[in-house]
Amino acid sequence: MTNVNKVKNFHRLGEKLKTLTVNEKEDLFLKCANENPWFTAENIELALKGISHFLNQETLTEWLSNYSNDKTESKKIGVAMAGNIPLVGFHDLMCVLLSGHQLIAKLSSNDSVLMKFIKSSLVEIDPTFEKLIQFEERLKKVDAVIATGSDNTSRYFEYYFRNIPHIIRKNRSSCAVILGQETETEFYELGKDVFSYFGLGCRNVSKIYVPENFDFVKLIESWEPYQPIINHHKYANNYDYQKSILLVNQIHFYDSGFVVFNKSENLVSPISMIYYEHYSDLADLDSKLEQQRDKIQCVVSARGWYKNSVPFGEAQLPKIDDYADGVDTMQFLMHV
Repeated sequence: MTNVNKVKNFHRLGEKLKTLTVNEKEDLFLKCANENPWFTAENIELALKGISHFLNQETLTEWLSNYSNDKTESKKIGVAMAGNIPLVGFHDLMCVLLSGHQLIAKLSSNDSVLMKFIKSSLVEIDPTFEKLIQFEERLKKVDAVIATGSDNTSRYFEYYFRNIPHIIRKNRSSCAVILGQETETEFYELGKDVFSYFGLGCRNVSKIYVPENFDFVKLIESWEPYQPIINHHKYANNYDYQKSILLVNQIHFYDSGFVVFNKSENLVSPISMIYYEHYSDLADLDSKLEQQRDKIQCVVSARGWYKNSVPFGEAQLPKIDDYADGVDTMQFLMHV
């Protein structure tokens, strides 16, 4: 299969994902929910939308034109996939195949249904993908590895795959920068970055940086439309637990009734909790973000005013070249 044909096939995959019938969606979403209760229909729809927006021939062709592949030999690339949000491993799958390699993937038990659906869809489009995509329990006899996990598992990955080329990703999270002059609509958009996927993704905002004397009332009121999230039992259990810990320890916090705000210098907050930290001026803000640089996946701000940030509401719609941890996956694969 030529690269041109692969691009066309991924374009066709994008079209298929956009035109799934109601019955196809219901069947797929039910299987996913049975495997992982965090994977609601709404969140799966968001994930499908997230990958579909760059699965078109023009975007794929332009993206690939930035890379030159000097090697013609196809390698076996092992990918240990995460399962924190739906289809989180899709971008790696796409990169491996479009760089001319064979994918040997260890699926997460939390996201096997969707990834198997992607494979079957590609095989339906072109049977050649059957041999190019393999799912294995262990990554053995591979030429290179891409692995995503926690800070703890990353140390295991670093040791286990020390003798072959590898990309090892660690825990990351995202944050928001607030001026205090944002409109209710802008705060509502920020809520998408906070509550999508229940806050489980590395591009979810888990911390906000706010100016001194920031009034949380307007922010909390703007997030009222997200209140139904508390109806999800697993999220509600987390909210009740986090709130009770704060109360028992007599820690000051703000409470919206479905999310709590806790002052902390840490970046990664638990589910249903948002950390906040004050800054005195832009220089102070820059300094605080620089200290957390290796832990930040992306920064969001209203209309993207802050340097190198993403506008509120767009954190979960990354561009095709927004690589995890800032490491260019395609560049790595082109030179394995």
